[in-house]
Amino acid sequence: MTFMHWLEGDSGTEEVVKGAIHLKDIVWKFITDGEMWSTFLFVILKIAIIFIITRIFIRVINKIIDKSMQQKGDNGRFRLNTRRLTTVGELLKNVTNIVFNFILVMLVLSQMGINLGPLIAGAGVLGLAVGFGAQSLVKDVITGFFIIFEDQFAVGDVIQTGTFKGTVEMIGLRTTRLVSWKGEVYILPNGSITTVTNFSMSNALAVVDVPMKAERSLEEAVGLVKQAIQGIEESNVQILNIPDVLGVQSMTTSEYIVRVVAECMPNTGAVVERDIQNNIKKALEDEEHRQAALETAITLEKEDEQGIKGGEKGGA
Repeated sequence: MTFMHWLEGDSGTEEVVKGAIHLKDIVWKFITDGEMWSTFLFVILKIAIIFIITRIFIRVINKIIDKSMQQKGDNGRFRLNTRRLTTVGELLKNVTNIVFNFILVMLVLSQMGINLGPLIAGAGVLGLAVGFGAQSLVKDVITGFFIIFEDQFAVGDVIQTGTFKGTVEMIGLRTTRLVSWKGEVYILPNGSITTVTNFSMSNALAVVDVPMKAERSLEEAVGLVKQAIQGIEESNVQILNIPDVLGVQSMTTSEYIVRVVAECMPNTGAVVERDIQNNIKKALEDEEHRQAALETAITLEKEDEQGIKGGEKGGA
């Protein structure tokens, strides 16, 4: 029995052989199809060019981010918080990588002939769903970026936002943590921080109002205050200039107010005010003791004089 007779006698084997021959023809046509290969290679070339350009863009933008973070650390008040800057820089670079890689994938799929319409529509619907579900989170993160880049406040600053006042302990992309002078810890979402009063960005002004009795002359009162605060700027390094005695701030029938102001370091106004008040209080007490001692001495002197005169009259 010849091979052909065997094939004709076995229909299953014949079908397998015909299938193999057909597959061979397809493979051969695929290998020898010059137009198909030229199109395929052209698509591969375009994909490679897109990939290279994307990598270049990512590298350039990452360099810009690194340079910006370095300048911010050298020139801003964040120079002591390099870890925070590094974290923000890495986050920005990650966002850049995600965005450009997404664009890269879309362009590659487009070059491969895939219809991007349904993909983009699906991504849009998903983005809307995530956006509506995470509005507050997105708002907090964006506000955190602006707080850091605009240098609104830094770790260690004393700020007040709304009814919350304290020292900034931590600035995150989503929350900011404050510690009050009583030790209370406030954790605020960045999106809720709308108005900020920063007590640490510029020099403070200590203001002390000293009540004086109306019987005391203004010249004497001003002299006492000046004597009390003389040299205080040398003993207290937080006071930047010699305090000024402005004079009478207000008055009533029983007393008048003498105002003293002193420029001091940021967020030290309350401490400086207490120091000035302590010095003035001590000076007033010393003056009262001096006056009391003087009055006592005068009284004793008068009593001695009266005793001497009484003895002389008795002897006469």
